[in-house]
Amino acid sequence: MSTMRGIAGWMIVLACLSGCGYNDLQGLDEDTKAAWSEVVNQYQRRADLIPNLVATVKGYAGHEKDTLEKVVQARAQATGVQITPETLNNPEAFERFQNAQAGLTSALGRLIAIAENYPNLKADQNFRDLQSQLEGTENRIAVARKRYIDRVAEYNKMVRYFPTNLTAKFLLHLEERPNFAVADEKSVATPPPVKF
Repeated sequence: MSTMRGIAGWMIVLACLSGCGYNDLQGLDEDTKAAWSEVVNQYQRRADLIPNLVATVKGYAGHEKDTLEKVVQARAQATGVQITPETLNNPEAFERFQNAQAGLTSALGRLIAIAENYPNLKADQNFRDLQSQLEGTENRIAVARKRYIDRVAEYNKMVRYFPTNLTAKFLLHLEERPNFAVADEKSVATPPPVKF
């Protein structure tokens, strides 16, 4: 009789464990880390292109020193803020990373705009190649961020939904992860004025 109770007890424990989401949470945790690694990889690719781009622009527009220095400073800030998958649970660190990358994006936009004032620079094959690579990298960043956003959404749902939230909180000590956000949602929601 006690053997039957023991077997029945183990069957109940196993049935409870199968619904706890332990393996699903572990899998989603790894998926978000992998997606984050791809985001970082694409940002690093962009950072690696910048020295060549700055050098090319400097050859044609050396007196644009202020803009070139801002790009170099923004790159240094962006590469100086490192977030590992383990620190992704820190919203402040995530926001610092996102702000540093946004600063670099803004500085690069100003650098590319300079090319409009220099026809010889716009015609330079090296500049055009670098600009094309940079545009491709920006697209890759957007795709990698989208994949990360999707993975974090799945992960955060599992961390919050019952009964997996119990496993996440008490067994694995998992918390929701921050996600990318738009700095000024009101400005994005307002359509830009079109003037002819």
